[in-house]
Amino acid sequence: MPLDVVDKGKIENETEEMRRKREAMIAKSPPPQPFRLRAELLKKGRSNQVVADTGNMWVNLKVYASGGENGLHNHTDQDHFHLVLSGSACFYGPRGEELHCGQYEGIMLPSGSFYRFNATSEEPLILLRVGAKTDPTADHPRYNVYGDPLPSDSKENGRGEVIPRTGEFWGAAAK
Repeated sequence: MPLDVVDKGKIENETEEMRRKREAMIAKSPPPQPFRLRAELLKKGRSNQVVADTGNMWVNLKVYASGGENGLHNHTDQDHFHLVLSGSACFYGPRGEELHCGQYEGIMLPSGSFYRFNATSEEPLILLRVGAKTDPTADHPRYNVYGDPLPSDSKENGRGEVIPRTGEFWGAAAK
């Protein structure tokens, strides 16, 4: 499709030089990343699906049959938030803080902030997690409250067996 049809912001009486500059700017522009939120529900365990990622910012769709991220931990190289899309969760902080979140409620976690959470609903917990890169504040990207590195796939972080509810999905219809 010609740019003249797409670009409604072009300047009246555009010169050829201006058009070449406009086309060069658009040619360097990265394409958008459309995504759809759809995840298989679980009988047991948790899943994490990356739905978009620019390297500086990423969007994940997370499903928890029960439990959550069971060890207090932080992320030293990112700000991120969790938004409850379905189900409910309780987020805990290192000083006894508790935040109960239902559908369309969430929490913003600055880089270095310690937290953990548990699913509190009988239905699966569906979370939208969006993270953005920050300057690292430590040698490792993730620590427990004792200052030890905490791998995301560790048992200490609540990882375990995953059993899907075969054929049961949350979100957008299948394509």
